[in-house]
Order: sequence, then C-alpha cells, then structure tokens
Amino acid sequence: MLKPSLQLKLTQQLTMTPQLQQAIRLLQLPIMELQTQIQQALDENVMLEAEEPEAPAETQDNGPDADEPDTGADPEEFVEPEREATQEAEVAVASEADWEDVQKTGPAEAPKSSEPPTTFEYADRSEETLRDHLLWQLELENLDSRTTAIGQAIIDAINDDGYLTDDLDTIRATLAPDVVVTIEEVEKVLVELVQQFDPAGIGARNVSECVLLQLAQLAPDTAGLPLAQTIAREHLTLIAERQFGQLKRLLKVSDEELESAIVLVRSCHPRPGSAVFAPASDYIVPDVFVRRSDGQWIVELNNAVSPQLRVNQVYAGSLGRGEEYDVLRTQLQEARWLIRSLEIRNETLLKVALTIVQRQKDFLELGEEHMRPMVLRDVAEAIEMHESTVSRVTTNKYMHTPRGVFEFRYFFSSHVAGEEGDQSSTAVRAKIRKLVSGEDPEKPLSDSQIAQMLSSEGITVARRTVAKYREAMKIPSSSDRKRSKLVG
Repeated sequence: MLKPSLQLKLTQQLTMTPQLQQAIRLLQLPIMELQTQIQQALDENVMLEAEEPEAPAETQDNGPDADEPDTGADPEEFVEPEREATQEAEVAVASEADWEDVQKTGPAEAPKSSEPPTTFEYADRSEETLRDHLLWQLELENLDSRTTAIGQAIIDAINDDGYLTDDLDTIRATLAPDVVVTIEEVEKVLVELVQQFDPAGIGARNVSECVLLQLAQLAPDTAGLPLAQTIAREHLTLIAERQFGQLKRLLKVSDEELESAIVLVRSCHPRPGSAVFAPASDYIVPDVFVRRSDGQWIVELNNAVSPQLRVNQVYAGSLGRGEEYDVLRTQLQEARWLIRSLEIRNETLLKVALTIVQRQKDFLELGEEHMRPMVLRDVAEAIEMHESTVSRVTTNKYMHTPRGVFEFRYFFSSHVAGEEGDQSSTAVRAKIRKLVSGEDPEKPLSDSQIAQMLSSEGITVARRTVAKYREAMKIPSSSDRKRSKLVG
C-alpha cells in the first residue's frame, strides 16, 4: 500500500523573465522595426517620453548681408542654458562632420542645411506610373469610345515590366457586358495601337515578342536586322545560354554576321516598362558608423535615427500608493524595462561592432583580399557572450564604413587553408575576381589555372572550390568568357 511522503529536491531551471524576453526581442530587431516599436511604446505609455535633441548653439550664418529681424529684445534672453552633452549629440556631430559629402545635394553656393544629419534631400521622382503614361498616349489618339474602352482594358492588364499578363479572352470578358467585343478586335487594338506606344516593346506577351517589337523600330536597312529577328523569334534560349557555336551552325552564318545580329538583340530592353516606372529604392539605414581618426578606427552607434527615451518625471513623481495608481505604476515599470532593454541592445551592438572592426582592420584599410576568416564563435568568445546572441545582433544590422555599407554577417566567412595561415573565403573570392578581370581575353583562365595561381600564392584550394566560388559570383566559365569576348 502506497503511503504519502515528502521529498526535497534541488534543481536548476532557466526561466525567461519578461524583461529577458523583451531584451532578446529588441536585440534582433532591425533599426526600422525598432523605431516602430519605440514609437508604439511612446504612444501607449504615458510614463515614457523622448529626449528632445539639443538645440544648436549658433544659428546658420548666411553672410554679412543676411537680413536680421529686429525683435527689440536682448538676444541673450533667447539663448538656452548649456546642458551636458549626451551620447546622441556626440554621434550627431561626428556623423555630420564625417559624412558631410553624402549630404551635399544642392549647388555649391547654396547655404548649408541646419537640419540634423539624418535628414537627406533626395532628387524629385516623377510619380507617373506606366499605366498613366500609356493612358495619356491613348487619350491623344482621339479614338471612338469602343476602341478606347478596349485600349484601357488592355493597359490595365499590363504589368510594371511592360508585359501583357492576361490572355485576350480574359480581357474580352472584363469588357462585358458594357462592351461586347470579339477576340479579333482585342488583338487588333493590341497590335495596331497599344504595342505601338512608347516605350518600344510595351504590351508584349513574352520576351521574344518584346524583342521583336523593339527591333521593328529600327530602319529596314540596319545591318544584321533580319538575322536578329530570326534569333529573337526562334533562338533566344541559345543566346541566354551563350551557345553561340550551336547558333552559328543552325543559322549557317559567319562570325561577323552573327556578331552584328547579337549586338542588335542585346540592345533591346527585356523590361521596357521599367524605363517609365521604376519602383522606389529601398534605403538601408546603418546601425553603426565606422570612421578613421588619428590613425584609429572609431565605431559609433547611429542613435540619431531612434529617439533616446527617459521616464517622465512629472508623472512618476505624482504617483500615489492607492489602487487607482496601479495602472500607472505598471506603466512606470514597463518604461524602465524598455529603457534598460534598449541600453542592453546598444551595448551589445557596440561590442560586436567593435570586435568586428578590430579583427577586420586589414579589410577596412586594404580591401576584400585582406579579409580575415571569422565565425560567430570568435566574436562570442571575445565579448564573452553566447553564439546565439551574436547571431541575433548580426542579423539585419548594417555598418557604414569608408568602403561602403555592409551587413554585419558579411564579415563572417569560412576558412581556406594557406601556407601563411587560414584565408577567408571572401578574400579568396576577391582574388579570383581579380585574376579573371586581368586575364587575356583571347586566353581566359580555366578553373585549374586559377587554382594553380592561388596555390603559388600559398592558398590551397581545389579546382571544384574555384568553380563554386566563380559560379557564386556569377562569373561565366572560361569557354563562355571566350565566346562572349569574340561575339562582343
């Protein structure tokens, strides 16, 4: 018979507190998503407020002839007392000094902007879409209402690349029951009207038709035009695969004739719609800035893009001990957690960035060929953190350096054995690219030759590895490079 008994056990268990969960979640957020999270917290938590940036000590000087309004008061009355410089102000000043060239968008004689360094002036972009451009041309034709309706339906079925995405029967169905048309009428409007619009090649149903429409714009006596049209109609796949020898045998033409025809085909735009409408560019906001000063590499957080948070002391000081203040006390605790989590994120991000810069000084000073091999474990051991933490920090985080903007993960690469120590795979790729760019066009280097040349430099790499790196960089094989040089 079982009897009840008491037992005492000592165990260890890892518990994820809400604070730790929040810190981990903020650690892996990209900077733009972090901004959204911070703004949401500011909107929902009255105990949080953003620190206002320090006002500039001096106003912009536009020259001795600049008009100065007479306020009739002592200017000193409008000067705020000096406050202790914050880290954000230091980063903002450093960024403005070091990246000044990036922000010069106006004429040389224009006064410097007094906006903070994170405000950029971008060139005006036309908001006209490809559809607007085609509809405008349709209106200029002064067509009857029936033809205009068919043309509008066709234009609505053209994507941003300029291709017709719906078949003619579907376009005909979209017009019913208001306008009843035949497929023949739709095709006539497509071929005789819409496909004649600017840009050339618009309204094509496939790449072959797109190229043929553009070739049709050339003068009939253009050298190689009939052969180029034949290639566009029947052999575009061979062009894409660079099978020029096979193409020459099929068409039974000379090298000169084939070269002139291929030049015409390659001059055509595969996505004509993008010439009118290009999607907005995605701009990368760096998390850290790296610059060189007095022979030392300096790493600074980009605090300017995310506001510095603090507890609202007015609300915090007015809290009482009654139950009616429970919600505010909870918000105060959440505000403190968030501020501490952001501090942890910034500290960890700066530690990882500093370690990367220290290990990759040769890359920053000399280029890709001098990239050192590095894995997550190397950084984790240097900053005494777990690899998973380093992985979270290096994902979707970017570093602005004098050599460009790079994701943190770009600096991590596998090891390749060498006589003078292990080499980074990134450095090996750069060496392969350099060898290919300097080769004799008449005698391109094979993968085996490249492997031998790397071996002479003390880098042991197999031919298959060279082929893998070459293909990853989208460099054609030696035979394809030779054919492309011959054809142009």
